[in-house]
Amino acid sequence: MQFQTPQFIEVEDKVFAGALSFRQFLYLAGAAGISYVLYASLPFFFAILLILPIASLGIALAFLKIHKRPFIDVLEAAFLYVTRAKLYIWSQEWKKKEAQKKAAVQEPAPLPETMHVPSLSQSKLKDIAWSLDVQKNVQ
Repeated sequence: MQFQTPQFIEVEDKVFAGALSFRQFLYLAGAAGISYVLYASLPFFFAILLILPIASLGIALAFLKIHKRPFIDVLEAAFLYVTRAKLYIWSQEWKKKEAQKKAAVQEPAPLPETMHVPSLSQSKLKDIAWSLDVQKNVQ
């Protein structure tokens, strides 16, 4: 039995005049409705001052995409960023740097007298591995 897998599910259907999706139509109709109410109720100069941002917001919501994401998602992320509490993590970088400087200035600890140092081994690789192991254990 074979099943058809839906494709292009992120593309909205163009419902109105073959050019606008339902969501785009709602954004534009809402902006137009609010603009009309402002035009009818306020003096012309004040109405224009309010209509321009509302109309541009409606157009941006309907058509603008930022990084292939709808503008409403960007507005939601911005709103949540502004309203939610932020987590600030503080670390004392300067104290860490001072501790590193002090450790670098101090003389290295002397090796214990009881440590056995091999004189010659069968291969140079074993000598290098042994010296790395000794340096890790000293620090």
